[in-house]
Amino acid sequence: SYPLIVTLRNKNYASAGKMSSAQWILDEKEFASKFNEKTKLLILNTPSNPVGKVFHQSELEMIAALCIKHDVLCISDEVYEWLTYDGNKHLKIATIPGMWERTLTIGSAGKTFCATGWKTGWTIGPAELITSAMVVHQNSVYHVPTVTQEAVAIAFEWELQHLNTPKSYFQSLSLEITRKRDALADVLLDLGMQPTVPEGGFFMLADISSLGITIPDDGTDDPKDFKFVRWLIKEKRFAAIPPSAFYSFDHKHLGEKYIRLCFMKEDETLEAAIKILKEWKKTLNH
Repeated sequence: SYPLIVTLRNKNYASAGKMSSAQWILDEKEFASKFNEKTKLLILNTPSNPVGKVFHQSELEMIAALCIKHDVLCISDEVYEWLTYDGNKHLKIATIPGMWERTLTIGSAGKTFCATGWKTGWTIGPAELITSAMVVHQNSVYHVPTVTQEAVAIAFEWELQHLNTPKSYFQSLSLEITRKRDALADVLLDLGMQPTVPEGGFFMLADISSLGITIPDDGTDDPKDFKFVRWLIKEKRFAAIPPSAFYSFDHKHLGEKYIRLCFMKEDETLEAAIKILKEWKKTLNH
């Protein structure tokens, strides 16, 4: 775990209807209060997982100003940079004046090209920071996946020739995933859950507290979302992820009323999941 965690909080929480990941924000005063003379490194994730929030210009400028003021390095996890929806554009914090020289940006071929079994990634940054990163890397990984590196390079070369055209893989992928995302969000809402519709990424959070059902006690001390997911798998044959697994120990309670769902699935799989949810709705009283 990290020494200090600042959580995204849901602004303008509504009791019904879909929410947007844009509603999840950093509290500026809380965030700024965590910086002092001992602060050395900030880890940022945008587009974020599991909420799917895309940090926008003003938010990144606020973060950058604090990094510059306190001379803090930034590791920016941007593996979902090409997976944004509804016109939302990913912005790299390293492009903000004063941030390039203090930022390492992380990318992933597995996320970029929907080939998550390909464990190929990259780090972009100034020479001084890259040199330090290489020292860590050479003691963590003793060989590189040369074949997938070549395949990823070819894929990027092709995409660069077609970027912003109808042939663009990134453009067509965004449209395809938007359709899948919206289909899942609609059925979750109809069931009685409250989905947070993501601006980016593969995942969606759904508030299960609005279902109004009692989560069975499985005899463990695990958070409620773990218990609910176990029940869901056993009784409905429907798999989800308990989001509290992603929280620090002190913040786990904030994730207990949600489940995380992946909508980046084959249509056949997604349709089967939607069918399960629709059948489940028939058994509910609301």
